[in-house]
Amino acid sequence: MNHLRDQVVLITGAGRGLGRALALAFAAQGARVAANDLTPVNLDDTVEQIRAAGGQAEAWTGDIAKKTPVQGILNRILDRWGRLDIVVNNAAVRPRASLLDMDEWDLQRTLNINLGGPFLLMQVAGRIMRQQGSGGVMLNIGDATPRLPGGRSDALYAATKAGLTALTRAAARELAPYGIRVNALCPGLLDTASTRERLGEEFPRIAARLVTGAPLQPAAVAEAALFLCSPAAQHINGACLHVDGGGWRTM
Repeated sequence: MNHLRDQVVLITGAGRGLGRALALAFAAQGARVAANDLTPVNLDDTVEQIRAAGGQAEAWTGDIAKKTPVQGILNRILDRWGRLDIVVNNAAVRPRASLLDMDEWDLQRTLNINLGGPFLLMQVAGRIMRQQGSGGVMLNIGDATPRLPGGRSDALYAATKAGLTALTRAAARELAPYGIRVNALCPGLLDTASTRERLGEEFPRIAARLVTGAPLQPAAVAEAALFLCSPAAQHINGACLHVDGGGWRTM
């Protein structure tokens, strides 16, 4: 993993949960972390933790669902470190409303962040990596649990994550001639504050139905991300790696 030393990595949604775990993991391996989130709330804490541990990180706020902020963030990264090696598309939203109750704003916002944002980042970052001529890595964070046991489902969220997996495979083929690898990492049920808040009292019951009997810790998923972004995974392209402990006992 020391091959990541001095690599410049952009991680979206790095303010908390899995995004923060990813940022800390990459920084611990010597990467220069460009941490992005919509607001500085929580994001500054991520950067402070990295710096306190001796790592390199900068915080860049911006809405990755819009092209102008995306271009602005990447330009600032280039001004700061002169290159871009890895992009981790982690930012996502999960609307609380069901399919029958959702309004158009929720529809467009979810599509724009979960699918449009990764597309824009891969497009702009891909152009930068092509110009650099040294290849690069893009990792999209999917989800192995769009439908939870007990009939709980999120139709729009599941659709965007399925679309992200398809986008990953297609982008991997298009960008391969430039030495750019594109993969997806699909974690299972994560033990994060947002997951516990969303599931409430159902969380322990649902977690107990996992094959492992317990939810995943974000740090474990971050380890898989480090592997996929390292030279050890140089022959893995267009793949979707499920890190879910074997899934559910029953559905």
